[in-house]
Amino acid sequence: MARKVSGKVVLITGAARGIGAGLAERLAARGAKVALVGLEGAEQAKVAERIGSAARSWEADVTSWDALERVTAEVVDHFGGIDIVIANAGIATTGFVRSVDPAAFEKVIEVDLLGVWRTFRVTLPHVIERKGYLLAISSLAAITHAPGMANYSAAKAGVEAFSNSLRAEVAHLGVKVGVAHPTWIRTDLVESADAHPVFGKLRAGMPGLIGKTYPLATALDALEAGILRRGRTIHVPRWVGALKLIRAFLPPIIELGSRSRVPSADKAALEDIAARGAREASVTGHGGRAATTGV
Repeated sequence: MARKVSGKVVLITGAARGIGAGLAERLAARGAKVALVGLEGAEQAKVAERIGSAARSWEADVTSWDALERVTAEVVDHFGGIDIVIANAGIATTGFVRSVDPAAFEKVIEVDLLGVWRTFRVTLPHVIERKGYLLAISSLAAITHAPGMANYSAAKAGVEAFSNSLRAEVAHLGVKVGVAHPTWIRTDLVESADAHPVFGKLRAGMPGLIGKTYPLATALDALEAGILRRGRTIHVPRWVGALKLIRAFLPPIIELGSRSRVPSADKAALEDIAARGAREASVTGHGGRAATTGV
């Protein structure tokens, strides 16, 4: 059953562009008040300006306890409380385990998994007070574990498991917990990965629906509907949910399909690192660059 979000306060992390910005605009159009939280302050400010007085931007790193506690207190002070939290902030790297830049590899896990835990932990008292809703953005990568995505797959699978445990913990408090699994969506993150000289070609070889990229509107339609019903799972698109039923069979299938493509990609990755350096060859997207600055 769809619920109204008019008058509700929605805190969204990673709201500078893509899914985060799109959801902020859509929910604000439904009457919600939106708090935009993330590292790209200038871009978030543009989103808030487009929305108007119902939105405000806060610059914060989701891996920082201090920053999250400060921002949460300011959001509550400004809007009066928090009803819905969407943990959307996420980054990715490109690289194989044996050669990827170690700091960039670990930053993905810190942002994509620990960032969700920290965001929910800090905001949870306020969401409990209003018997609200928590939504974590996981990924198709939590179900299909492709080569070159070990850290991203591990983080997103962790987000799914974390959300499932949390849901059972807070149900008696009136809080709903959802987890979303988008496939490849045309965002800055995906377009940056597709432009990578090595891993863009590797992804281009993904077969059928597994490799298809969907427009942003497809994700926003499904996520908006899921938020309105406070869904426990949101699959973007629906066929992603069907993969959960056969996930035990997916690793050997992926391994078989990778045999002909990974050896040449592995060699090319080493050559790319030799030419550009490990960090430059690993980091993708504006969000990834913002999160790994100084790493």
